[in-house]
Amino acid sequence: MFQRRTLLGASLALPALSAPALAQGGWRPSRPITLVVPFGAGSGTDAVTRILAQMLSAEMDGATITVENRAGANGTIAAMAVARAQPDGHTLLVTTNTPHAANPWLLRRLDYDPIADFTPISRLGNYAFWLVVHPDIPARTLPEFIAHVRANPGRITYASGNGSGIVGGAAVAKHAGVEMTHVPYRSVPPALTDLLTNRVNCMVVDFAPSIAHVSEGRLRALGVTSGQRSRLAPDVPTLAEGGMTGFEMLSWAALLGPARLPAEVTATLGAAMQRLGAKPEYRERMAQARFEGLTSTPEELGRFIVAQIAAWGEMIRSAGIEPE
Repeated sequence: MFQRRTLLGASLALPALSAPALAQGGWRPSRPITLVVPFGAGSGTDAVTRILAQMLSAEMDGATITVENRAGANGTIAAMAVARAQPDGHTLLVTTNTPHAANPWLLRRLDYDPIADFTPISRLGNYAFWLVVHPDIPARTLPEFIAHVRANPGRITYASGNGSGIVGGAAVAKHAGVEMTHVPYRSVPPALTDLLTNRVNCMVVDFAPSIAHVSEGRLRALGVTSGQRSRLAPDVPTLAEGGMTGFEMLSWAALLGPARLPAEVTATLGAAMQRLGAKPEYRERMAQARFEGLTSTPEELGRFIVAQIAAWGEMIRSAGIEPE
C-alpha cells in the first residue's frame, strides 16, 4: 500500500541513467510490446497511445507494439497489471495524472506505489481540459453557469470518467462556492454519452473525445483548465479569465515500465522516445489528437512525477475531496 510519507524520500529512489547509456540502446524486444492503457477505447489516452504505438514502432526498427485497454477503478487496474508484470520491457504503462498523481490522494488504499513500483521512461505530453455543459443549461459564460448552479443548489450534476474529471469538477464547485452533485463513471466515453443526453449537466473533460461535440453544438465549452488559453482552442477563455482567479489544472501522460526494468531496456526505450520527441511529426500527430506532445529523459520524468503527486495532493485537499 502506498504510504504518502514516502514522498519525502522518493527522489532518492529515482533511477540513474547517464546520457551515454541513453545513447547506446542495445536492447531488442523478443516479442510484441504491449502498451497498457488505464482507460477505455475512445478516450483521449487511448487515442494518444495508438499514435505512440505506431510512431514508436518505427523508431524501434519496426518492433510490434500493441495497445491493451484495461479500464476501471480510476486507472488502478492497469497500473497494478503493469506493476506486477515481468520487468523485461514487453509490458509498459501509458499512465496519466490520474493513476500516478491523483489516486494517492483520492483513494484510502492504493495497492501499488506510484514511485517504487515503476520505472520512468519518458513524458508523452499534456492534455487540454475544459468545462463543458449541455446546451439546455441556460449559460454561455462561466459566470452565467455559476449563477445558474447557485440558483439550483444540489440539482446540477457533474460527470467524471477519470481523476482529472473528479478533481476538476470538485475544484470548480469549490472555487465558485456552489454545490454540485458528482456522478462518477468507469471512463470518459460513457460519461460523455450521458452528458450528451443531459442525464448529467456538465463535465471537466479533455479535448480529444469532446471537441467534435463542442464544434457541432452538442456541448458548450465555458473555459479551459490551463493557466493560459490553449492553442488548440484559442477562442475559449480560461476558467481563471471567467472569474476563478488562480485556477489551473495540469493533466499529462507518460510512459512507464515495471520497477527493476533493466538499464539497457530503459536506455533503448528512452533513446527512442528522445528521437521521437525531436521530430515535428510527433507534435503534429499528437496535436491532431488534441494533445500537446513532448518528451523527457527518465530522470526528468521521475522528478516530475514526485512533484506532481505533491501538487495534486494540494489541489485535492483545497477542493475538499475526501479519499474513498
